[in-house]
Amino acid sequence: MSKAPSDSPLFSKKQSKSSAKSAADKSVVFTPDYSHEQQLQAQGFRLIAGLDEVGRGPLAGPVVAACVILDPDKLPEGLDDSKRLTAAKRNLLFDNIMDKALAISLCSLSAETIDRSNILAASLLAMKRCVDALSMQPDYALIDGNKTPSGLPCPAMTLVKGDQRSLTIAAASIIAKVTRDRMMERAGLIHPAYGLEKHAGYGTAAHRQAIEDQGPVAGLHRYSFAPIKGRWVSGQ
Repeated sequence: MSKAPSDSPLFSKKQSKSSAKSAADKSVVFTPDYSHEQQLQAQGFRLIAGLDEVGRGPLAGPVVAACVILDPDKLPEGLDDSKRLTAAKRNLLFDNIMDKALAISLCSLSAETIDRSNILAASLLAMKRCVDALSMQPDYALIDGNKTPSGLPCPAMTLVKGDQRSLTIAAASIIAKVTRDRMMERAGLIHPAYGLEKHAGYGTAAHRQAIEDQGPVAGLHRYSFAPIKGRWVSGQ
């Protein structure tokens, strides 16, 4: 597995601009399959990368992106949107993906980087760095969502709810989710007052109350996010 340049202290271990945007109704339930990848392979694109990120919404911690190229002859069973899986199932699939995928890369960008730009820009930058860091250059990238990072070294297509529609994107979502959850568990050991190991930095009532009682932690909390924004200054 490759790691792109990442600035998060929690991190452990030419685009052909043909972005096909899919309108996905929120009420529709998808099941991921390999059909998008097969269609691209039939057009001559051999190595298909799936790209996803996790951690846009939390009040604390990094945004983490993952990029995965699956082996079409060794597709892990049970892949799905990481949010629809239990933690135990995600961990099992994480190991399975790590064992069977042709290439995997990760990038983590810190709360401070998010504050310097914005969460969308940081997410797109993390995804681009993931593609750049792969041990083999993909012929095509499938991206979760409706935004394509600029400067990719290959053509790309966005898929709304892509982690529920593409096995390759689902694999990336699992790698990103498990990695970030483990990072936040370690952060919870360092900052036990915030319960980060329980909510992964999201704005639960308990987390918000801990911020009120203790104040935010510089380098960990996102000072550009409410309710921290305008009330505390990083480093003070």
